[in-house]
Amino acid sequence: MAAHIRRRLRKGATTTAVAAAAVAALAASQAPAATLADGPAGGGDPKAAGEDTASAEDDGAATGNSPYYTDLPPLVTPDKPGASSNLPVTGSAEAGIPASILAAYKQAEQTVRTTDPACRLPWQLLAAIGKVESGQARGGRVDANGTASPPILGPALNGQGFALIRDTDGGAYDSDAVHDRAVGPMQFIPSTWASWGQDANGDGRKDPNNIYDAALAAGRYLCANDRDLAIAADLDKAVLSYNRSNEYLRTVRSWFSYYQRGTHEIPDGTGKLPTAPSTPSPSPSPNPGTPSPGATPGPKPSPSPPGGKPTPGPSKPGDGSTSPTPKPPTSKPTPAETFGSLENAGTGPLRATAGQAFDERVAVLARNALGAPLGKVSVTFTVTGNTGTLFAGGKKTVTVRTGADGTATAPELRAGEKAGEFTVTAVAGTGRPRTLTYAATVTARQADTIARTDEKALVAAPGEKFADAVTVKATYKDAAAAGVAVTATMVKDPLGLFDNDKGPYFKDAAGKPVRTLTTLTTDAEGMLRLPEIFADGTEGTFKLRLTTEGGASVVIELTIQAPEGTAPEGTTPEETAPKETETPEA
Repeated sequence: MAAHIRRRLRKGATTTAVAAAAVAALAASQAPAATLADGPAGGGDPKAAGEDTASAEDDGAATGNSPYYTDLPPLVTPDKPGASSNLPVTGSAEAGIPASILAAYKQAEQTVRTTDPACRLPWQLLAAIGKVESGQARGGRVDANGTASPPILGPALNGQGFALIRDTDGGAYDSDAVHDRAVGPMQFIPSTWASWGQDANGDGRKDPNNIYDAALAAGRYLCANDRDLAIAADLDKAVLSYNRSNEYLRTVRSWFSYYQRGTHEIPDGTGKLPTAPSTPSPSPSPNPGTPSPGATPGPKPSPSPPGGKPTPGPSKPGDGSTSPTPKPPTSKPTPAETFGSLENAGTGPLRATAGQAFDERVAVLARNALGAPLGKVSVTFTVTGNTGTLFAGGKKTVTVRTGADGTATAPELRAGEKAGEFTVTAVAGTGRPRTLTYAATVTARQADTIARTDEKALVAAPGEKFADAVTVKATYKDAAAAGVAVTATMVKDPLGLFDNDKGPYFKDAAGKPVRTLTTLTTDAEGMLRLPEIFADGTEGTFKLRLTTEGGASVVIELTIQAPEGTAPEGTTPEETAPKETETPEA
């Protein structure tokens, strides 16, 4: 790192005292095997003379306000697809993002969209911060798992030209047991990573040097405090919470706009590295301030004079250095106390038969801003639809608080009598509430068996009514099936496959013949007595098929037959009477 800086400073200014001083300061502050390799990295609060530090909603900074790159994007920006001059894959190196880095940003956007859709995190914002913090992981120098190789470490935050942040991790992340250093492609200081670290690649580790883990952690950090990043003010607050500097905000904003105009994927390790580092401000002595997520509290830094030589003075919030007037403690919730997302806690398909209780109960899981389960969150469950389904106790809306494991389970659902679909909505949080919607279905009551209650033959004379009523009983799992819909259809063939236009029939309300009824329902005992059945003038044996919701069926024979001794239609008694036979003469 120091050697690379010296090479750059030789171009025009290596003989000046200012250049020598800069080389000495930067070289002294970098660890030989733990730097941003080919260029100074990180965050810091470099300012032109007289520039003030921007304010934000909390006092911390994810990076500890370590140094960062100040290079700005090209004046000619790429165009979005479909514009007049689309940027080809072989276009500007500045617009190219290494493949693994780009994939990590997009994966983080998708994950946050699932767990915190109201944040509306754009992956281009992660790309802009990644560009400014580490030059897209030093141009994409990561292994097959997305881990920076070698690790990316910023300078020791020892107060010598940088913020003073004493060791918080025993050197676990930054290999420095004396002072903290910003770590990884997104340059988290160890104390911030301890609160916000993620395992996005599923390897069981939360590694700040892994771009997938770091990008998701950065996304969730930016979304904290119920921010909506589609709102400019919230986006500015998010960026300033990362590094508290107006110049930093302007630089990130410039790259964000640039990447929104278009970008493309390039091979890992081929990205263009930034060259202009920020100028650190010293922080001579520590002074306790207000703690915030992941950063040691402290006061604001003073601006650097025009000559570029840092002057002692108060440092930025969160860098652990002195301030003549420390801020009073705030009462804002920590990330562990902040409601972050609402998820399905394993609720299965919601289906039940009319009038029955649902086997599944709606359950949700509330998480905090760190992704851990969060208790004592009020969740309101509401049933919407016209099936008559209600929660136990006859309520359409109930409110339940999550337990220590972050879960809340709604009371039992009882299906109404009307078949159809409805929804259960779970809502939690204020300001920008999180919402989950569950689809549910009520099916009609079913029977698996239907049978006649007697076996008496059903016979009627042509043009007459069947004297005996047809009564059946439906059961489901050997119990009476109440309220089951039954369809009755007259058929003529033995298999009951074809509709019949002759033979037995029912009558509708107007007295007209009908041979199919669909409005029949079993009573509380599962019993059904069919309406009266009439015979037309066609003699023969016919079939009556009854089917239930659930697939049970029975076929009943109906016979139309003239009584014995009755002349068939169209004949006279003389024609049907026995004829005398003549006795042959002897």
